[in-house]
Amino acid sequence: MQKFQPFAKERWMSKFEQDVEFNLTESSVHPMSLSELLSDDPDYINHLLATDLNYPHVNGIPELRENIAVLYDGATADNVLVTVGAIEANYNAIRTLLAAGDEIVMMLPNYMQIWGIAKNNNFRLRTLHLLEENGWAPDLDELQEKVTKNTKLIAVCNPNNPTGYILTENEMDAIVNAAERVGAWILADEVYNGTERLINDQTPSFYGRYDKVLAVGSMSKAYGLPGLRIGWVLGPIDTIDNIWARHEYTTISATMLSNKLAAIALSPKVRPRIIKRTRKFIRNGYLVLQSWMDNHKNTFSFIPPQAAAILFLRYHLDINSTEFAERLRKEKNVLIIPGDFFGMDKFLRIGFGLPQDYLTQALSRIHELIMELKNSQS
Repeated sequence: MQKFQPFAKERWMSKFEQDVEFNLTESSVHPMSLSELLSDDPDYINHLLATDLNYPHVNGIPELRENIAVLYDGATADNVLVTVGAIEANYNAIRTLLAAGDEIVMMLPNYMQIWGIAKNNNFRLRTLHLLEENGWAPDLDELQEKVTKNTKLIAVCNPNNPTGYILTENEMDAIVNAAERVGAWILADEVYNGTERLINDQTPSFYGRYDKVLAVGSMSKAYGLPGLRIGWVLGPIDTIDNIWARHEYTTISATMLSNKLAAIALSPKVRPRIIKRTRKFIRNGYLVLQSWMDNHKNTFSFIPPQAAAILFLRYHLDINSTEFAERLRKEKNVLIIPGDFFGMDKFLRIGFGLPQDYLTQALSRIHELIMELKNSQS
């Protein structure tokens, strides 16, 4: 059997997230119910009940692709391919653009799917680091060093998972200029666009800043609809057509009902309400987490996230991050993400876009384990 690098974070979540009492591994907000999504208009239900459960348009129904295109300056429905989650968009985009031996520069820390794809397909992987000491801003000197004439693709995540950092306009320009200098593609994972904690403006997209950009989005993070399994990728029409050809080998299409529900969610009537809901969960949840963190100042240090419903925090305890997460799961029935899954021990990722009672109870369980560890180490 061919050597294979598993996706550690997703394996951890798929094994345990359905069985714990408190799940703080999700990076999206508390999911919407179907009734909440459809509450604007009773005709939505009749429309859905009349749906034939056939294949949809394989590249996404026109209404959905049009609603997605509106979110990006200069895009049309023909620039959009609907996929089964952003994870398929990332996978098929990379497998379209790169071959074994090609060089990819990847932002770290990051959602580690692309790192694993690079390992499993023998890409030459170079890393661009976000610096904790600089508030998780990227090292632009390193960017210039790492992007070479051999670089075929630069993979970024903005807003970032796991740090919640939002690139500045100058930092985005620097990445575009580096790509343009060598003719590399930019793959921009933008699934947290709309999850801004401190501002009401949405994070600008890389799409439209350069002719070799692929922008990836999803219904999972900013919309609280992960169960729809709808993602998308935008790019030049000929490149999107090539990714579509890979899509037909992997999933063929997302479901008809998912397409229709996502189209409703992204409609001008419904989308603003969903974004408002998302930001309310993030902002209220962060207040709960901040209050809890204030009682653990000697245990944790962190940089407040600018976006997303996750906090990436450094802890000051004498225990490995995976061991801490395992003990928390087994002894306290709470699931979190250890920093090891991002290649960064002594960090934890905690989701906070949740109902306040649920979050408070989960944090109390984490407090119990911290106190037990401190007592045993004193």
